[in-house]
Amino acid sequence: MDFRQAVMEDLPQLKDMYKQIIQNMNKQKIQIWDDIYPCEFFEEDIKNNQLYILLNNEEIVSAFVLSDTNSGETAVEWNDNHAKAVYIDRLGVNIKYLKKGLGSLMLDKAKEIAKTLNAEYLRLFVVDINIPAIQLYTKKEFVKVNGVYNEVFDDGFVLHEYGYEIRLY
Repeated sequence: MDFRQAVMEDLPQLKDMYKQIIQNMNKQKIQIWDDIYPCEFFEEDIKNNQLYILLNNEEIVSAFVLSDTNSGETAVEWNDNHAKAVYIDRLGVNIKYLKKGLGSLMLDKAKEIAKTLNAEYLRLFVVDINIPAIQLYTKKEFVKVNGVYNEVFDDGFVLHEYGYEIRLY
């Protein structure tokens, strides 16, 4: 498998993969992603060199975004608010490759990149109803911090998100 930063040519396949992920999540009653999020953010992620993909031959099997900020970063009590942190976001695994350890592999890749960026912590937010993701992060030794980030949308819809972090050094 090849791991690299995404390029604009990856966008159509990436969006197709995430649309299938969204359909699968909706079937499981994890209705947190839609036609806009995360797909409409990928182009900007690629332009900012923040989107990473894992390929099996030419097929994208997983992806995530790494950035140094997150809109909810001040809403929870991190272990060390002043430490340099990198945030993983929009982690997705191709539904044809579920239960093969790719989520764990991608978290390991994110840790490696975060270390090269001199981050002390890798952090993330996960919606409270996304039990499969919470189980993955817990298995990978991410620690839940106190507080909840309530992401409120224009239509009044609210996602309750927990903060998780892992110390890298």
